[in-house]
Amino acid sequence: MAYKLFIDSDVVIDFFTYIEPHANPASELFELNEIGEIKLYLSAVSINNIYYIVRKFLGSKKTLEVIETLTEMTEIIGTTKIEILQALKNDFKDFEDSIQYSSALTITGLDAIITRNIKDYRNASIAVMTPLNFLKMKEKNEKIK
Repeated sequence: MAYKLFIDSDVVIDFFTYIEPHANPASELFELNEIGEIKLYLSAVSINNIYYIVRKFLGSKKTLEVIETLTEMTEIIGTTKIEILQALKNDFKDFEDSIQYSSALTITGLDAIITRNIKDYRNASIAVMTPLNFLKMKEKNEKIK
């Protein structure tokens, strides 16, 4: 069964802008998603942030193409009033991350949140990993089987 992973916008930005040293692990996640070994979820709230930052690297037209590709590659989940109200109650320093976390919790069977900023999810009740740590954990689990 494929891992279900919620990806933070920083991972997507690394993938599309080739920011080193983070681009390769992010690329590996998208490759695993492509072959069905993992399923990537993304919050609709992240799309604005991704567009804003990636546009600085690739320009508006190319970034719109990136966003279209992203919608084909990932499962995009909505954020409703319920998640916003929950985010207000979470004990997170960064409100955007609190919204991301509340949105991620709506995914049934979620295995982990993948982000470069683990410290921002310190109070999470589910696993939070960097892309590289997830890939190492996945490889280790495959060797055990």
